[in-house]
Amino acid sequence: MYAWITKYASPRYAYNLACRLTPWFAWSAALLFIAGLYGGLVYAPPDYQQGDGFRIIYVHVPAAWMSLFTYMVMAGAGAAGLIWKTKVSDAVARNCAPLGAAFTFLALCTGSLWGKPMWGTYWVWDARLTSELILLFLYLGYMALQSAIEEKRTAARAGAVLALVGVVNIPIIHYSVIWWNTLHQGPTITLTGAPTMATSMLIPLLIMTLAYMCYFGAVLLVRVRVDILAQERNSTWVREVVAEAGG
Repeated sequence: MYAWITKYASPRYAYNLACRLTPWFAWSAALLFIAGLYGGLVYAPPDYQQGDGFRIIYVHVPAAWMSLFTYMVMAGAGAAGLIWKTKVSDAVARNCAPLGAAFTFLALCTGSLWGKPMWGTYWVWDARLTSELILLFLYLGYMALQSAIEEKRTAARAGAVLALVGVVNIPIIHYSVIWWNTLHQGPTITLTGAPTMATSMLIPLLIMTLAYMCYFGAVLLVRVRVDILAQERNSTWVREVVAEAGG
């Protein structure tokens, strides 16, 4: 197992693995998005209180979940880069940040659109909303730090430290609706209890979540491949890859 992990920590092997996995993630994402959108817009019945307005949940909730998931992947890859000093780990962390920021921004925007008819306002300084906004600032701060430091390895170490410090915000986001009295609704799906929504509404939500995850995987792999090629551009194997692609 350790030998397998060590092998794919090599930029060359990581690049080849990413090339093989990208189409699987991409096609899975496309099919899941089609199924999830059909299920959310057509199959799921209107909510008895919100009517068809609740259907924004199929964009908002997966984006919110992915904003947290992506941050944990970024922090985990950053920690691996700090401990084992692997270039691939640094590349994964570096390329998670723009995707995580996009998911967080999408969650905040769709949440605001959903909040207007439900709460009568687009924004309140609610514990969940405020901590999610802090998450966006953490992503933006990480990207700004990467851009400000020219030497890639130094930038990766600084970014990893920032990401690990920011991990404290993840449980705050997750448990904010439990710890504090907030306008935001409580968790719909938990590990310890039954879902609080009908199966006909839940299944499209889970499908959309899988679609988001596959999309994240596909785009991350593409970005990491480009990053590896840029970092290893003077290597013989990269010149061979470029030659094969060109001819």
